Amino acid sequence: MKAPITGTLLIAEPFLKDPNFARTVVLMCRHDAEEGSFGFVLNKKYHQTLDELIPELDEFPYPVYRGGPVQLDTLHYIHQYPLLLPDSQKISEDIYWGGDFDMLKSLMIEGRIEQEKIKFFLGYSGWSMGQLDEEMKENTWLTVGGTRPIVFETAMDDIWKASLQQLGGKYEMMIHFPTDPQLN
Repeated sequence: MKAPITGTLLIAEPFLKDPNFARTVVLMCRHDAEEGSFGFVLNKKYHQTLDELIPELDEFPYPVYRGGPVQLDTLHYIHQYPLLLPDSQKISEDIYWGGDFDMLKSLMIEGRIEQEKIKFFLGYSGWSMGQLDEEMKENTWLTVGGTRPIVFETAMDDIWKASLQQLGGKYEMMIHFPTDPQLN
């Protein structure tokens, strides 16, 4: 099991009851012992699309995901365009976070951004210093390296299962566990 470093996927253990994170996968964008951690939930869709949130992008009904329960009034994005978007930060191979948003809007309008290579999030998932480390000790999360296919190419409803399958062995069996073990 990998430590929750930048680029790691945090996979919620099957019986996690927190409604913000039940059966979710979080892409870690930063894990710092002193500053805390943050990332984005990859598999919870928000009820509005990008064109509904940003009027000037009215031709882009791209899905928006609930990045987490923190600052739900902020829009974030991950992408595969580090050379086109100044100030992008590398998360892992072929996965970048942020960059110049005005440049992004221009590039989208010019048709230079493919929907399959970008994801938008409202809010984020955040942990204060030491909080995520404690959750790891409590086995709240499983970890696996984040990959472009899981992050950008896997259907939203399949991300949790596909992430567990990457771990293989006993973890692969977890995809069949019921949400509530008392129903077994």
